[in-house]
Amino acid sequence: MDEMEEELKCPVCGSFFREPIILPCSHNICLACARNILVQTPEAESPQSSRASGSGVSDYDYLELDKMSLYSETDSGYGSYGGFVSAPTTPCQKSPNGVRVFPPTVPPPPLAQHHLLPHTGVLPPVPRNSCLTCPQCHRSLTLDDRGLRGFPKNRVLEGVVDRYQQSKAAALKCQLCEKSPREATVMCEQCDVFYCDPCRLRCHPPRGPLAKHRLVPPAQGRISRRTSPRKISTCTEHELENLSMYCVQCKTPVCYQCLEDGKHSTHEVKALGAMWKLHKGQLSQALNVLSDRATEAKEFLVQLRNMVQHIQENGVEFEACLVAQCDALIEALNRRKAQLLSRVTKEHEHKLLVVRDQISHCTVKLRQTTGLMEYCLEVIKENDPSGFLQISDALIRRVHMTENQWGKGSLTPRMSSDFDLTLDSGPLLQTIQQLDFVQMKVPAAPILQMEECCTQTNSATLSWKQPPLSTIAVDGYILELDDGNGGQFREVYVGTEMICTVDGLRFNSTYKSRVKAFNSSGVGQYSKTLVMQTSEIAWFTFDSVSAHPDIILSNDNLTVTCNSYDDRVIMGNTGFSRGVHYWEMTIDRYDNHPDPAFGIARADVLKDVMLGKDDKAWAITDGGISKGATVGVLLDFSRGILLFLINDEQQGPVAFNTLEGMYYPAISLNRNVQVTLHSGLPVPDFYTPGESEAAGSVC
Repeated sequence: MDEMEEELKCPVCGSFFREPIILPCSHNICLACARNILVQTPEAESPQSSRASGSGVSDYDYLELDKMSLYSETDSGYGSYGGFVSAPTTPCQKSPNGVRVFPPTVPPPPLAQHHLLPHTGVLPPVPRNSCLTCPQCHRSLTLDDRGLRGFPKNRVLEGVVDRYQQSKAAALKCQLCEKSPREATVMCEQCDVFYCDPCRLRCHPPRGPLAKHRLVPPAQGRISRRTSPRKISTCTEHELENLSMYCVQCKTPVCYQCLEDGKHSTHEVKALGAMWKLHKGQLSQALNVLSDRATEAKEFLVQLRNMVQHIQENGVEFEACLVAQCDALIEALNRRKAQLLSRVTKEHEHKLLVVRDQISHCTVKLRQTTGLMEYCLEVIKENDPSGFLQISDALIRRVHMTENQWGKGSLTPRMSSDFDLTLDSGPLLQTIQQLDFVQMKVPAAPILQMEECCTQTNSATLSWKQPPLSTIAVDGYILELDDGNGGQFREVYVGTEMICTVDGLRFNSTYKSRVKAFNSSGVGQYSKTLVMQTSEIAWFTFDSVSAHPDIILSNDNLTVTCNSYDDRVIMGNTGFSRGVHYWEMTIDRYDNHPDPAFGIARADVLKDVMLGKDDKAWAITDGGISKGATVGVLLDFSRGILLFLINDEQQGPVAFNTLEGMYYPAISLNRNVQVTLHSGLPVPDFYTPGESEAAGSVC
């Protein structure tokens, strides 16, 4: 019952209702709070004065509700008017809508008398032109001469508040303590109020008229409250009359005096008890519906709380996955870093090896050159001409050879000191900047829309949609059907549309269908399997698309004729591979000695050859066919046979047997013969499907 507590509190004072009254807007307010938020309206601004001054506002603009005039549906909630500039105004601190309250112009009554007022029903006179604004809907009302007594008391709400307080309070509290109520010590049965000792001495002294009141212990008073008889409400306009009728038009209880005065004389009235039971029943029904909604809301809250837990678990899991992926990227970068450093080290060692080798080679050559130069200088110092000339030619050649060894390129470094390796990190940095979350989950299972899925003859239409809260991208859908005999599923549609019609199904067959979605991450789960039943009886017409150009169709493709002297073939627009099917054709015109043929054919039958002349068709060509005749064709795949009838009589034995595959109704026409098709017919009475016939000739 804790949730109900807000319904039992006054919107002005915030405390439990005390002597609640019902405003015309159906909201409730304490009687004392209503007194506090009264606003005085200047005479010039009152609705009555506006109508009297001829301001152009008609009486139709004001609705009389129990002699109170509604003059503002969208009042701002303030009652500060220019006519009362001199009067001090203070906003009501407890009022939620900020209604300004004018202090009373008369001195307040003594304290003891003030506490007696709510219980004796005596209120100070309401100032003239007083206005009351509902603190909840802000509807403003002008009071009549009766003042607040014109509002009916909500005794039901008062009783509910009383019972609620009794059920919540372990110890009964004083009802007159203003701040922190003390524990009650007595209860006055006549005043129906619980008192503590200080409040009893101050507000209920044992003298005067109060001396005759009976004071009982609080517990006894609680019991007497519960066992007290139901209070009988009296009329607000005729205080001596009890409310015994209910005005249906005004939706308010009335007394017999109200009916005699004429205000409700033309209105529909009903017995108060009957309407009480009726409205209780209506409220109970409304509560049942609201209870169902509350149950759904509770289940929804449980679902949301479970979602919170799942979100938290998925968030932790996703964060761990993200950290693992980033760590994997860092590990890959470190491995690549080690590989690149290895290449740099190899290049560094190679350069050093080449330069050191060149240094070693140059050092040896320089040592040799220096030795040769020193030797030649010593030879030049010799003074023996003959001895010098003996070795001079050889020395000159050695010097030239050594000089040639220091020729072009020998004093050029074989390796540059710079590293010609440049790390191309731009694409990687750009990739890191573009690193973001992508949809890597497969789509959720689609939801089949049952209200849009249907079958018609041998076609099935399926419609589906994505789950409402799914945000996963979908690239397309795959629709699968079985073979109509409980076999394997096969794909019949792959695309982006969410509705598909599958034609060419078998009649009188049960198909199972399912659909799944796919995206770049993979294929999602299947939807629920939908079972569909194709039509038992085949309704079809002639196919104008595959017909020979010489064929003329009419009557919504049910009547055909041919002016050519050569045979021309036309087939039905529906093929059969299962079940039992029967159709008839009537001969509308038969002259010039035509040669029509009636039967069945495969899809690749020749269109300019008489039906039955090749191995693609089977037909009947004679047997009493004339104008007005009716040719019937019975095709039974359950037994694999074909029968022909002319004017309801079977023509010979079974025409064919062991039929398999897909066959279409077909006829061949020539020489102006005209035929009308009748499809969807029941099987003739003489034929019982499923029973074996006597063996007949195979044509």
